[in-house]
Amino acid sequence: MNLTLVCKSDNDLCHILQHNNVTFNRTEAAQEAIEHAPKGSGILILADGYPNTPTPVDLTVMEMARNKNQRIYLEFPSDLPDMEVGDIRGIEWERAVVSSDAFSSLEKLRILMIHGCRFVDVQHANPHIVIARIAGFDHAVYGLPDETCPILFEHNNLLVATTKLSQLQTARYAPAEAWQTIWQWILSYVTGTDQDTLTWDATVRPSLKKNDPLGQDAEEQAIQRGVQWFHDAKLLVHSDWQTEATRRVVEFPDGTGVGPEFDWPTGNGSCGMLEGPSSRIHPDGSQDWRYFLRNDCMGESAMAMAFAHTLTPDLKNKTAASNLNDFIYVHSDFAGGPRGNPKSPSYGLVRWTNHDGDGVYYGDDNARSMLGTMAVSALLNEPRWNEPLLRCLLANLRTTGPQGFRSNRINEADLQENGWQHYWTTDRTNIAPHYECWLWASFLWAYQQTQYQPFLDRSRNALKVTMNAYPDQWKWTNGFQQERARMLLPLSWLVRVDDTAEHRQWLHTIAQDMLKTQDASGAIREELGDSESGQYGAPKTNAAYGTTEAPLIQKNGDPLCDLLYTTNFAFMGLHEAAAVTGDPVLKEAEDRLANFLCRIQVTSDARPELDGAWFRAFDFNRWDYWASNADLGWGAWCVESGWTQGWITSVLALRQLNTSFWDITKNDQIHHHLDKLVG
Repeated sequence: MNLTLVCKSDNDLCHILQHNNVTFNRTEAAQEAIEHAPKGSGILILADGYPNTPTPVDLTVMEMARNKNQRIYLEFPSDLPDMEVGDIRGIEWERAVVSSDAFSSLEKLRILMIHGCRFVDVQHANPHIVIARIAGFDHAVYGLPDETCPILFEHNNLLVATTKLSQLQTARYAPAEAWQTIWQWILSYVTGTDQDTLTWDATVRPSLKKNDPLGQDAEEQAIQRGVQWFHDAKLLVHSDWQTEATRRVVEFPDGTGVGPEFDWPTGNGSCGMLEGPSSRIHPDGSQDWRYFLRNDCMGESAMAMAFAHTLTPDLKNKTAASNLNDFIYVHSDFAGGPRGNPKSPSYGLVRWTNHDGDGVYYGDDNARSMLGTMAVSALLNEPRWNEPLLRCLLANLRTTGPQGFRSNRINEADLQENGWQHYWTTDRTNIAPHYECWLWASFLWAYQQTQYQPFLDRSRNALKVTMNAYPDQWKWTNGFQQERARMLLPLSWLVRVDDTAEHRQWLHTIAQDMLKTQDASGAIREELGDSESGQYGAPKTNAAYGTTEAPLIQKNGDPLCDLLYTTNFAFMGLHEAAAVTGDPVLKEAEDRLANFLCRIQVTSDARPELDGAWFRAFDFNRWDYWASNADLGWGAWCVESGWTQGWITSVLALRQLNTSFWDITKNDQIHHHLDKLVG
């Protein structure tokens, strides 16, 4: 095989060919390559100037190659013979799609991801790959839309890529097996001979393969790496760049943009904590960051750091866990303003983010932040957050109606206008576990601590109404499986405070139904419910892709687990359910899930800001990070610092400590403040 690459030595394809022992020549000048390469040879002219500068093309040199019958692969060209080349364009929600039958094992309409794709605009009638806005998990389920842009096509003796396909390793093109097929075809095309499949190591990949053995300390290592990620990812805001972070949350679209600089110092929690990486990946493999400070994420992450400190004493984790709780309850507006005024209807609540006006209150977010505070207080033996914690519990309780339902969210303006008594006395049902049920878990915990009867009465009744409506009347948010996953925790704790055969049966029913989709790997497969009952279903058209929140799957059966909405909460729920019931089936399911999570934790030398994280999406068949990336804000490759990272590491820590959340927090002393707050 006579093959020449025209590129710099750091090109991904150079490294991959060397790794696969493929012999080739390399030069940085296309004219030199074409002049010196023999007739009929293959030449790949790669895009050193990508993503901003197209590859210079001398049409005279291209004619020389044609006369020598050389087969040329050309990337991101500035010019083409007999074809107009337009401006550079970028993508927003578009993905690549196979649009011909050229690739024998890669069928038409297969979806590919060219992260951060920038391409030159051309017109071609029969491209092999196009860029388009399409819906689907693996395949463009509604076909191609009217507007598509060519990415790979044949033109005279040229094989033209309008973007840089050789950026596949750095830019983390996915899925890997599809790109193996494409590059095998490209090399076969330019050489005129069949080529072997190339292999390479992804720069961001799961820590272990599906069948790799786990070390005895695998869970301990996953905890330490998972918590170290908070620091390495520069999520803890430092005073040196606090003003810049605030500017970015205001000025960046949806508070999301380029991540913290590598030389920025890491904070200690006293200035809060960022939400985490978004799903947008750039050509250099970096991701955008969400600069919001969120009450729930900070409380959950503080919990994880306190657990890590308990297992392996580390002052930076202990300090950050304490400071984050002080930031939430004392040193910020999260619990300040009207929330700090005893005469205000919102007294005791904690706002959702640092950028939501004067206050938005999601009950589930308040609940998870409070659960984090419960754990930090117990683990650090620190009572100073007990009063604001109970104040927040009571504030959420008094905005919960007689049946035990609160609604998806309450806004500060409405609360001020209506008064809290309106919510306490107005009868309502809202059979939406995603939004409601972790508050019930928090109330059951609070009842155990205080014996304040309304905590039990309203949560127990709401659980009864919800279980009587299961499954046909349940409202689901991004998927039905997540609703089951979230119900495990309050049902487990209901058995703790009111152990009846009926309550145990409720827990058994939900756990059994959820575990029907647990894969042999330990993954819990995502499921959608009836489309009429869903808040955010799969896109129903190509145009709908990327316009709202969305599931990671297109249809039931897609081999996907969701670590933002389902798996993380299922892990906590299974742990508490196994602890209260002693059911070996639940314990085995939890163990398998723990092993799975240790295996799929991100490892990366190239992107240290991602090492130790867990992405939202994981395809457990191809054993890679892949999904329908349709969600407007929290797509396949996002990492939620609290929801995902906080709960996975904390449950792994509970396993190491051989205890349950219920037991480790049972000696909290919040009851000392009850008379003052309800009197």
